[in-house]
Amino acid sequence: MFTYNVKNIHGDISLKDYIEERAINIANYIIEYNATVRQTAKKFGVSKSTVHKDVTERLEQINPVLAAQARKVLNINKSERHIRGGLATREKYLHMHVAG
Repeated sequence: MFTYNVKNIHGDISLKDYIEERAINIANYIIEYNATVRQTAKKFGVSKSTVHKDVTERLEQINPVLAAQARKVLNINKSERHIRGGLATREKYLHMHVAG
């Protein structure tokens, strides 16, 4: 199997180790801050797809318990997404009415 080495402040680590560490850090961030996929992607400088894949696929192999905890937060956020969107729209139109 091919492994690539990535230079960081700690020395050489394999790409696989980097990805596993990122997946764990992403899950911990989501849990600690009740973060959405979008917020997490912005914080870690990765795509929303990467966040989703890290939590639902990669982390499941590394730490299933942590993966389940992060998925629980993401599922709650997903179920509340329409409410946040509606509130944002309401806020937008309230500001437009006051300014206009």
